[in-house]
Amino acid sequence: MWCYNLSMYFEKEHEVWRTLYSRMIPRWERYANEHFRAGIEALRLDSEHIPRLEDVNRFLAPLTGFQAEAVGGYVPAFLFFDKLRNRRFPTTVTIRSADSLDYLPEPDIFHDVAGHVPMHTDPNFANALVRFGECAHTAAELVSEIRDEETRVRTITNVFRAMARFFWFTIEFGLMRSKDGLRVYGSGLLSSYGEIEHSIVSPDVQRYPIQLEWAINQAFEIDHYQPLLFIVDSFDHLFSLVDRLEKWMREGTLNNVAPGEPGVIEEDLKSFLHASVPAVR
Repeated sequence: MWCYNLSMYFEKEHEVWRTLYSRMIPRWERYANEHFRAGIEALRLDSEHIPRLEDVNRFLAPLTGFQAEAVGGYVPAFLFFDKLRNRRFPTTVTIRSADSLDYLPEPDIFHDVAGHVPMHTDPNFANALVRFGECAHTAAELVSEIRDEETRVRTITNVFRAMARFFWFTIEFGLMRSKDGLRVYGSGLLSSYGEIEHSIVSPDVQRYPIQLEWAINQAFEIDHYQPLLFIVDSFDHLFSLVDRLEKWMREGTLNNVAPGEPGVIEEDLKSFLHASVPAVR
């Protein structure tokens, strides 16, 4: 675990948190799903100062067993997903600068704590995350049985690309039906002042009921508002999609997904290829 304390933050960084948090409140009330709003209340996040993770976890852990775990930088993909399997969420503790309020290519503590972590208070959503983490173990288990090196690399590249796309179009940029219409549950949207509204009201966004085969074969780019978003019916629906993702993984359906973004970096590939894991089931 990467150690940190609040003394690492300057007042100008607390001011960035205050600005980000205060302007999101009306957007959350209007566009966020009810489970997220309940999570914000349950965590009692400090709107004035960057919160301490131990304070966040004091309210989070009793609800679902999840804990936010401080990290100082990039976590390779298998290790990240394995953390989810163990109800740990790798949480970035740096915060964006005042001149980057509206866009940051990498996660920061506002994205992670104010975007992701409130969702972790919901038991059904938390269980779907754990199930997704188990899929990473399945992927590592299956690829370890392939003896030809070229085939191993090609297979895990495709499987990882499918998993990354699924995570992007659900956990990061997912929409959900509600009694009040479409609402946001994806954390990339929940932490974006501009895109959370754009995702619901803009005529430029295509919104479709999620089809797993579409999501795992759909490339995406990270540097602009998303033109295509997928809708789930509930977190039980999301869990069933993760189940099907693993089933397709075992059947080989993910071994040849469409090329394109996201790119797969060597560190992520190695994290799967070198994983030593027991079978999940």
